[in-house]
Amino acid sequence: MKERWGESGFTLLEIVCVLAIIAMLAAIALPAFPHGTSRSRLEALAVATAAVLKSDRNAALRRGAPVSTEINTVARTVRSGAGGGSVRVPVDVAFSAILADSCDQHDAGTSISFFGSGLSCGGTLSLSRLGATFEIRVAWLTGGVEIVQKKTF
Repeated sequence: MKERWGESGFTLLEIVCVLAIIAMLAAIALPAFPHGTSRSRLEALAVATAAVLKSDRNAALRRGAPVSTEINTVARTVRSGAGGGSVRVPVDVAFSAILADSCDQHDAGTSISFFGSGLSCGGTLSLSRLGATFEIRVAWLTGGVEIVQKKTF
């Protein structure tokens, strides 16, 4: 029996060409896949949101006048009323807010107001992703801002 040269399988050149094509397709396709928000990025997002709220509280105390932080869960933003700071929440993070309907005899449903006296309207913002949840809580009596990690089981 005589084997014929070239009919027994793939050549090394053919395999290398196929691997090169697969590598090029992967290099083009992988950046297009969305990268999910990691737990550490979620925590950093909570810290940045708390920083915006604390900055507005400090500005209200310094000025002796009210400052409101705008919370927009539809646009997924937290925007400072004292400065240009804002935080944008990624679409893969669940974002919700519990806010006062009215505060200081004004409608407040989309903001947390801080007053020169240290009081605030209070509220809670929640950021969740894949079982990890961080709440940013604003106390109405002191205006203090704290981050609380919710336990998940």
